[in-house]
Amino acid sequence: MQLGVVFPQTEIGASPGAVRDYVQAAESLGYAHLLIYDHVLGADARQHAGWNGPYRHTDLFHEPFVLFGYLAAFTQRIQLATAVIILGQRQTALVAKQAAEVDVLTGGRLRLGVGIGWNHVEYEALGENFHNRGRRSEEQIAVLRALWTQDVVDFKGRWHQISHAGLNPLPLQRPIPIWLGGRAEAVLQRVARLADGWYPQFAPDGAGAEIMARLHRYAREAGRDPASIGIEGRISMAGRTPDVWAQEAEAWRKLGATHLSVNTMNAGLRSPDEHIKAIRQLKEVLGA
Repeated sequence: MQLGVVFPQTEIGASPGAVRDYVQAAESLGYAHLLIYDHVLGADARQHAGWNGPYRHTDLFHEPFVLFGYLAAFTQRIQLATAVIILGQRQTALVAKQAAEVDVLTGGRLRLGVGIGWNHVEYEALGENFHNRGRRSEEQIAVLRALWTQDVVDFKGRWHQISHAGLNPLPLQRPIPIWLGGRAEAVLQRVARLADGWYPQFAPDGAGAEIMARLHRYAREAGRDPASIGIEGRISMAGRTPDVWAQEAEAWRKLGATHLSVNTMNAGLRSPDEHIKAIRQLKEVLGA
C-alpha cells in the first residue's frame, strides 16, 4: 500500500518557500505521493442563503496545475495527484493540455483524479453547466484519453467536437491515469467501467466493505478485474491517537486499498513547520 500525504492547502499559506519546504520534506521522508484538492473560487456564504458547503471564499486553495508546474522544478520522485480536479467546470481540451504538460515536466509523475464537484457558484462563474456535469464527465474522460494517446483527434460527441487536432507535446504516460472521486452509486458504476482508480469517501468498516463489494460486482459486470482498479484510503490526524492511525491504516489494507494518504489539516497545527513535524510522526508510526 503506497503511503502519501494530503497537501494541507487550506493551512499551508501562500509563501512559495513554505510550499517548497513542505513538499521537499514529504519527498525526503519517503512519501510516495502528494494529494491535492481543487477549488477555483470560494463563495461568500453570507450572500448565499442556506449555504452548507465545506469551503468558502476565506479558504485558501492553490491551483493544482500551476502548483504542480512549480513542484516539478524541485522534486524528483514523488507522484503528484489531484483528488480531485473538478472536471465538469473546466474546458476538457485545456485540462488535457495542462495535464500533459505537467506529466512532461515531472517525468511522468501525474495521477489525475477527477470529479464533478458540488459548488454551483464555481460552475456559474466558470460558465459551465452544473446540472449535466455527471453525464458530461464520461464524455470528458473519453476526450482526455483520446487527446493523450493520439497525434490527431477527430471527435464528435454530445458535448465536444474536435476536428483533426492534437496536443503537442503528448504526455509521457499515454494515457495519464484517471481516478474518480465521489460516493454516489452512479460514481461507483462509472469507476467500475471507466476509471483506473477511486477515492472512496467512507470509513474502512463493515459499511465500507459492503460498498467495496458493490464496486467489485460492477467491475465484474463490466468485464474488468476488480483488482485492476486502484483504491486510495485516507486517514486524518485530527482527533486521533497514533494507535488509531495504525488501526485505520491496517483496516484500509484489509479492505484492499492500494494507496493511503494522511491528512494533517484541522488538527490545530499552526504553521507549515508543524505540518512537517506531523507528517514525520505519521511516517514513523505507519512506516512503509
